[in-house]
Amino acid sequence: MSKLSKNFQKVTQVKRWTENLFSFRITRPQSFKFRSGEFVMIGLLDSDDKPILRAYSICSPSWSEELEFYSIIVKDGPLTSKLKNIKIGDEIIMMPKSTGTLVLDALKPGKRLFLLSSGTGFAPFAALIRETETYEKFENIIVTHTCRVMSELSYSQSIIQECKNDKLVKEFINNKLLSYHSTTRDDYIFNGRITELISSNKLFRDLKISSISSDDRFMFCGSMALNNDLKKIMLEKNFREGANNNPGEFVLEKAFVD
Repeated sequence: MSKLSKNFQKVTQVKRWTENLFSFRITRPQSFKFRSGEFVMIGLLDSDDKPILRAYSICSPSWSEELEFYSIIVKDGPLTSKLKNIKIGDEIIMMPKSTGTLVLDALKPGKRLFLLSSGTGFAPFAALIRETETYEKFENIIVTHTCRVMSELSYSQSIIQECKNDKLVKEFINNKLLSYHSTTRDDYIFNGRITELISSNKLFRDLKISSISSDDRFMFCGSMALNNDLKKIMLEKNFREGANNNPGEFVLEKAFVD
């Protein structure tokens, strides 16, 4: 317990988006540095005062004074079954080191950046679309979010709207940001998994943009199945997976929550 005491941060905001989805903010230590798109280990103590820690993407951009996280409630999940009850003023453990592959440094220079997500996989992109460097490096940013039902799209829709209203970010956006939301169960404007929407070219037709070219760069974050399917599409187009020390045309995140 004493070793962890310096890693506790206070909860400053909790927002419920659906019965099973919520976001929360915590204080940011002055010494904590991170790159937009990275994740960090956060958690709570169990009944025996032992830490339950999981990897969570930081939704806030690197310049933010607080740190935001987006979570699903997993039934009987060791952490989320406790995390769902947090309120303002509570304390959360946050380890001092961030890491991850969904960072701009892991991609080669390009013209368009596609940020493809499903479920809570939108979290790292909430940071990247609020990061001014993203707009300096790419001519266009296309962010997609696919969920089962419409209500699960609320968080990403809110963040995208925030970008368009934010005085700091909107100067950089300048019509560079395109968003695309789809559902797999509800009847919605756009339906289907992002893999199908890419393979059929429907995504590009709907957005009235040209299909994939060698100048495009991709980041994706979702379930293991989605990541694998998207990686297959990338490899078929002769794109190479990037890393912090060896940038490529696409990157994916391999850390998961609960």
